[in-house]
Amino acid sequence: MGNMRNSIKRIAILGSTGSIGQQTLDVVRSFPDRFEVVGLGAGKNAALLRKQIKEFQPRMLSFDAADSRDKLSSSQHRIMSPAEIAAHPDVDLVVIAISGKAGLEPTLAAIRAGKSIALATKEAIVMAGGIITAEAGKRGVQIMPIDSEPSAIWQCLRGEEQGIERLILTASGGPFRQMPAGKLETVTPEQALDHPTWKMGPKVTIDSATLMNKGFEAIELSWLFSVPLDRIEVVIHPQSIIHSMVEFVDGSVKAQLSIPDMHLPIQYALFYPQRAPSNDRPRIDFTNIPGVPKRSRSSALTFEPPDMQRFPCLRLALEAGRKGGTYPAVLSAADEVAVELFMKGRIGFMDIPRLVEQALGEHDSISNPSLDDVLTADAWARERVHS
Repeated sequence: MGNMRNSIKRIAILGSTGSIGQQTLDVVRSFPDRFEVVGLGAGKNAALLRKQIKEFQPRMLSFDAADSRDKLSSSQHRIMSPAEIAAHPDVDLVVIAISGKAGLEPTLAAIRAGKSIALATKEAIVMAGGIITAEAGKRGVQIMPIDSEPSAIWQCLRGEEQGIERLILTASGGPFRQMPAGKLETVTPEQALDHPTWKMGPKVTIDSATLMNKGFEAIELSWLFSVPLDRIEVVIHPQSIIHSMVEFVDGSVKAQLSIPDMHLPIQYALFYPQRAPSNDRPRIDFTNIPGVPKRSRSSALTFEPPDMQRFPCLRLALEAGRKGGTYPAVLSAADEVAVELFMKGRIGFMDIPRLVEQALGEHDSISNPSLDDVLTADAWARERVHS
C-alpha cells in the first residue's frame, strides 16, 4: 500500500468552482490514476459544486453560503473550513485558488501543516509575503505558483541557483493597451471583462485590465525567488507566447514559451518535480502565431514598455511593494474593494487607481508586520475605500 500511496497524490482544491479550480479538475480528469480529490472548497456556486462532488466524491467540503451548506452535507462528506481542509492529514497537496484575502488563512494553515502548496491566489502573498515565505522556509514547504508568468520564472530558474540579474515579467497589456487614455474613464465592466488572450475569473480579469495583476505578480516573484523589486521588469507582450524570462549575470536570457493555456502551469505544479505528457494540448506553430497577419508568411513576437500614465495601478503596486511593511496589504485590500465597486457600477474604471492611491497615501505603515498588523491594515483599507 505504501508504494501505491506514493504514486497517487491526494489533493484538495480550494476555489474549485472558479476558473483555476475548474481547470485543475480538468488536469485531474486527464490523469485519473495519479490524483485523488479528497477535498473541495467553493464560494457560492452550489450547482457546480454539486456536480463536482458527484464526479470526484471528496470526503471534505467547504462552502460559503450557509443555506446550501445544509443541502450539501451528507454522511459521505464532512463540512469544514478551508483552513481545516488545507491542514488535514489526508491531504498531500493543496491548490489555493480562492481570489482575494480569503486565500490567506488556508495558505498559512497548509504551510504550518507542512503541505505542498500550488498557489494561484496572489493576494495572499502580496498581503503577507514576508510571513508566508518565512513560515514556508521554516517548515521546508515548497510554494508552487500556478499562474502562467510566475510559473514561467520558476521553470526558468530550475537548476539555476545563483547569478540572477533580473526577472522579466511579461503582460498581455489587457483589452485597453491601445485605447486612447482619455477613453479609459468610460470603460464598462463588460469591456473590462473581455480579455484578449486569457479566460479568467472576474477579479483577476479586471486586475489584468488595470495591470494591477502585474504589480501583484512582481511582488509575488520578489518574495518567492528573493529578488528585489528593482530587478523585476514588466514588459508588454501582446501575443502571450513568452510567459516570462530570466536574465543572468552573463547576459544570457532564459524564457518559457507555450500557447496561452492555464492547464500547463497547473499541470506543472501538480506533477512537480516531474513533467507529464499532455498530448491533447495545442502546440506552438512558430510560423503561424495567432494575431499576426497570415499574408506576411512570418510571425512576430513583439514587446513594448508599459505606459504608467495609462496604467497607474501598476505604478502604485510597484511603489507599495518597494515600500513594504503593511503598504502591500493596503494595496491588495483597497484594490479588492474598488474592483467590487466597479463591477457593481458604483465607480468608474479609473476610480480604481484613484481609490487605491488615496488609501495608500493615508496609510501609516508598520514595518516587519505581524499577521495581526497585516489583517488590521487590510480591514482599515476596506473600511476607508468603502467610505
